[in-house]
Amino acid sequence: MENNKQALSQKIDLFFTKIMQLAENKQEVLLGKCESGAGLTNTQEHILMLLLQDELTNAELAEMLNVSPAAVTKALKKLQQLSLVCSEKSASDARIVLWHLSEEGRPIAKEHGHHHQATLATYSEVVSEFSDEEQETIMAFLEKMERKF
Repeated sequence: MENNKQALSQKIDLFFTKIMQLAENKQEVLLGKCESGAGLTNTQEHILMLLLQDELTNAELAEMLNVSPAAVTKALKKLQQLSLVCSEKSASDARIVLWHLSEEGRPIAKEHGHHHQATLATYSEVVSEFSDEEQETIMAFLEKMERKF
């Protein structure tokens, strides 16, 4: 039994190491790769996807992405240089700047959304191979690991 625990612990360690390698300098791990050729970071693509749903402020984007406002500002400047986003002052408060997608940014935003859907579908497919009881065990494991971090 102790050998199984050790082997499982090593497998978990290897799994997390692979995730970290995939996620290096990214805010998320998605299956698939951007086909736009724009050379955007995952964070920049995620900003585009969020703006597909609504106009947002820098602060709102930072909160949704769980990154600093400075990181969002840097990403938005690059996206603006590429004409993928536009900004305008709020009609109700000129101090507030709202960001929205340009027409050029829409296809990339949609593609990033498709990668999210494909990733979740893959997770669902794998999870469905386990019994309800096994799924509960997996959920309990993930919740405990999340609390440790």
